Amino acid sequence: MKRAKRLAQVADYPFARWAERVDAARQQGLDVIRLDIGNPDLPPPDAVIDALCQAANEPSHHGYAGYRGLPALREAVASYYERRFGVTLDPTCQVVPLLGSKEGIINLSLACLDPEDLVLVPDPGYAPYAAGAVLAGATVYQMPLLAERGFLPDLRAIPDTVARRAVMMWLNYPNNPTAGTVGLEFLAEAVAFARRHGILLCHDAPYCDLAYNGYSPPSILQVPGAVETVVEFNSLSKTFSMAGWRAGMAVGHSGALKLLAQVKSNIDSGMFLPLQNAATVALATPPTWIAHRNQIYKQRLDVVLSGLERLGLEVPAVRASPYVWTRVPDSLTSETFARRLLEKSGVALAPGSFFGPGGEGYVRISLTAPTERVQTAISRLASWPAWAGAS
Repeated sequence: MKRAKRLAQVADYPFARWAERVDAARQQGLDVIRLDIGNPDLPPPDAVIDALCQAANEPSHHGYAGYRGLPALREAVASYYERRFGVTLDPTCQVVPLLGSKEGIINLSLACLDPEDLVLVPDPGYAPYAAGAVLAGATVYQMPLLAERGFLPDLRAIPDTVARRAVMMWLNYPNNPTAGTVGLEFLAEAVAFARRHGILLCHDAPYCDLAYNGYSPPSILQVPGAVETVVEFNSLSKTFSMAGWRAGMAVGHSGALKLLAQVKSNIDSGMFLPLQNAATVALATPPTWIAHRNQIYKQRLDVVLSGLERLGLEVPAVRASPYVWTRVPDSLTSETFARRLLEKSGVALAPGSFFGPGGEGYVRISLTAPTERVQTAISRLASWPAWAGAS
C-alpha cells in the first residue's frame, strides 16, 4: 500500500505512543496515576448533561444538523465573548463551531497554507500547530519559549527574511505546556507584528477560564483591531470539563473563518445537534461554577508545588492552566526520566520533548486527577531516588 509522502514529515502523535507505554505498565500490575494528559476528571455542569439528554430524546434531533452550527450556538459563543471579555462578535460570520479545537487548528492550516509558505510556531508547543503546517506542505519556524522570558516568544528576534515569508503565526496563552501567562501588552505587540507583516495570527485559548489567585486571562481579541488579523480558538474541553464531547469554536477574522468553514464542509457534516444544544447551555454556565471548579484545581496545584519545593526542585509560578512545568535531572532526557518514573513508581508524567525540542529537560504535570491521587503521586515522587536526589 502506498503511503502519502506528507506522512513522512509528520510523526505519530506522541501521546498515542505514550498511552501504549502506560497500558503496558498497567498490564504489569502497576497502579498507574495519570498526570500526563489534560483529561479533566471532574464532570460538566449538571445542566449541560440534562440538556444533552433532553435533546437526544427528541426523534428529530438525530439527522444532519448543518455545517455552520445552530444560530443559537453561534449566538451563545458571541454572548460568552461579550460577557467574559467585552468583545463583540458577529455570530453570522465571526464564529465557527468546531468538533473540538484540535480539528479546527489542523483544518485552518489546510485552508490557508501552501507548500511555499512558512508558519511561526512556539517551541515547546501543542503538536498540532506544527502538524497542521506540515500536512499542508508548509515550512515550520520555531519560536523559542524560554523561562527567562516568562515563556513568551521574542518577536524582535525573528529575522526579517522569516517574517516576510510567514503566512501564519501561533500563540497559546495560558500556555500548554509551560503554564506561561500573558497580558494585553504582549498580545498587542503580537497583533502589531502580524499586521505589519501580513500574517494571520492564531491564538489558542482553551485554558482562559482555568486560572488562580485573581488572575483573569485575556482574549487577544481585546486588542483594538485584532479581529482584522486574528483567529482565536477556544474549547469547552477544559472550561466545562467536556474534553470527550469535542466541542469548540474559532472566532475572529471573518475571511479566515470562511475558508475554515469551506474546508470543514468537505471534511465533516457538522456537530451532533443535541451536543450543540448542550454546548449552548454550557456557554451560559454561571461564573460561580467555574470559580468552584478552579478552587479544586488550586488545591491540587498547591499539593504539586509544595511537593516539588520539598524535593528542592524548581517551583514555577502558575497563574493559570491545569499544568505544572518543571525540570528533570540533567543526567536524563525528559522521556527517559518519565519512562523510568512510570516503570518504577507508576506515576505518568508528560515528557517535555513531546512538545518540541525546546521542551527537552522538562516534564509536564497535569492536575486533572482526583486530589487524593495527586497527593499519592507526589508521595511516590518524593520516595523515588532519581528525583528525590535531583537537587
